[in-house]
Amino acid sequence: MPHTPPLAILRPGDPFPPLTQAWPAHSPAPGLLAAGGALDTATLRAAYAATVFPWFSPGEPVLWWSPDPRMVLAVERFRLHRSLRRTLEQFRAAPGCHIRFNSAFGAVIRACADMPRPGQSGTWIGPGMVAAYEALHAAGHAHSVETWVHGELVAGLYAVSIGQAVFGESMFTRVSNGSKIALAALVAFCRVHGLPLIDCQQNTAHLASLGAAEMPRADFAAHVARLSAAPAPQWQFDPVYWDALALRPASSSPPGP
Repeated sequence: MPHTPPLAILRPGDPFPPLTQAWPAHSPAPGLLAAGGALDTATLRAAYAATVFPWFSPGEPVLWWSPDPRMVLAVERFRLHRSLRRTLEQFRAAPGCHIRFNSAFGAVIRACADMPRPGQSGTWIGPGMVAAYEALHAAGHAHSVETWVHGELVAGLYAVSIGQAVFGESMFTRVSNGSKIALAALVAFCRVHGLPLIDCQQNTAHLASLGAAEMPRADFAAHVARLSAAPAPQWQFDPVYWDALALRPASSSPPGP
């Protein structure tokens, strides 16, 4: 059986070990790279730029991961199924329906923490994670994509960005298809600004149905190295960005729900 490398234990400020030291597929925790360290903004920025992300449950030490392969959505391969296209066209045309970026980051990440997950009894987005990502948001490297209906935040997601590299984190919804609307808005934004990839971290059937696919970690790391050094776009959403998904113009869309 292939050897499982010893788990690196980090002190605050320590660099991450090489990605090749992450635990392999046969191990008890594939992709686990290190434990410990800190969740400060500088560490999180360095982690994402190295394709590493934190994921741990309350009561555990900080655990750092970099799975191989990596689930990645190439935005030009986003599958806009017929039902979702109709939902987006109705949303675009309906009065009081809007996409906003970064107007309620704290509310979005807390809603993601509270969202029930199949097969999970709790959340990995504990108070420490919330505080860390709110600080990362304040530094301009974490963003919320928000679905608003008649002044109410009904769904959304949050993501990390380093330059032009985008890393999806978590989403929530309180209405049918609400989080899919937010994801479609993020895809449209990325297409408009030439951001080619959205990291999805783990392989799920839901993500695969939307066009995400596995990519070797080495290839993903090469993309991230190039993209993270590029100038970042301004994270704002303009309704004209929906055109990047080839939706029908709002004036000819069917009435909203």
